[in-house]
Amino acid sequence: MAVLRGAWRTGPLVSRIVAAIGGGYAVAALASVAVLALPMSRPQAVLTGMLASFAIYTGAVIWVFAVRSAWRAWAGLVVVALPLFAAAWSVWSSGANP
Repeated sequence: MAVLRGAWRTGPLVSRIVAAIGGGYAVAALASVAVLALPMSRPQAVLTGMLASFAIYTGAVIWVFAVRSAWRAWAGLVVVALPLFAAAWSVWSSGANP
């Protein structure tokens, strides 16, 4: 029974760690691609996306550990990722050459 109590306490922590590492990376990667949809030169957009991804990843990690529950952490990452995915999809589907 003690093992179940320990798992009950560590489960949300492990979920937050996975959300911080994996979800933060996914959001940062989507943001760096979504920047290419902005009306600026391609090299400037790539540089902007790369630089912004560091701040976005850091913000995602802070968000994951600042919210009240692991469910809210995952929900917040999904809410942010959906519009970024839509913008990144427009870049991917345009088929523009680099």
